[in-house]
Amino acid sequence: MNLRIPVSLVVLVAVALSAGCASGPPKLPYPAFVQVDELEDIFMASLPGVRAKQLSGDPQTRRTSNRIDLPRDWKGTSGGVPGRSMEIFVVEGELMVADISLQSGGYAFLPAGSLGFNLVADNGARILYFVHDTDPSSLIRSPIIIDSGLLDWVPGAKAGVSSKELRNDPGNGAKTWLLRVSTGASLPWQSSGALREGYLINGNQQYSECRNGRAETWQYAPGGYFYRPADVISGGPESHALTESTWLLRETSRGDERAWSECVAQEAAEVR
Repeated sequence: MNLRIPVSLVVLVAVALSAGCASGPPKLPYPAFVQVDELEDIFMASLPGVRAKQLSGDPQTRRTSNRIDLPRDWKGTSGGVPGRSMEIFVVEGELMVADISLQSGGYAFLPAGSLGFNLVADNGARILYFVHDTDPSSLIRSPIIIDSGLLDWVPGAKAGVSSKELRNDPGNGAKTWLLRVSTGASLPWQSSGALREGYLINGNQQYSECRNGRAETWQYAPGGYFYRPADVISGGPESHALTESTWLLRETSRGDERAWSECVAQEAAEVR
């Protein structure tokens, strides 16, 4: 599962990065500008025999977000986390969920009470794997298993930005979606009332996080990740796609989006 990036693009990104902070991406009080390949491998008791990169997690609740590489001829089950909801997104390869084949772009949401599906990766697969506490206000109680390639991209309010909705719970507002940003398209300053995490599936994107009224900007390559708290402002005129980029984004509670004209200090954002 090698991700091939044109040499010219690698040079372009390297030059751009060397022009900024040579010591690495900006240090923020939350995970952002993370490249998952650089994280250490961990062991997961719920999915034996796999190599996993933990993106975020809470040991007290067993909430966890991971990227997992399933080896060839791997077999397992979704029943390792009883009482929790589970989401799976196939980044590369093929994963059988029960008797349904999920290839690249395949998505499954398995709410609490529906766990116990057999999982099989005959030829190996790279997946995103999310486990979350059960929310009694959630109204989606049946599994969702879909091929995102069959869904249409829905244009957004911003030119060059479109999305595909994978899940949107009318009860607690939790949602998971794909966001596509065309080359050169920028994202406005915005915030969400819910904690949001994102994984860059493909493409290269420059992005800004607003901290204390100052834009902290860096670039994401495929496998980039962030875990942004609620009400944090991000985006802005420097946030644009260097190449067409596709993100998997998710929020586990309802959070209304808010547009901002500029990056302002957090104290101002809280009372504005």
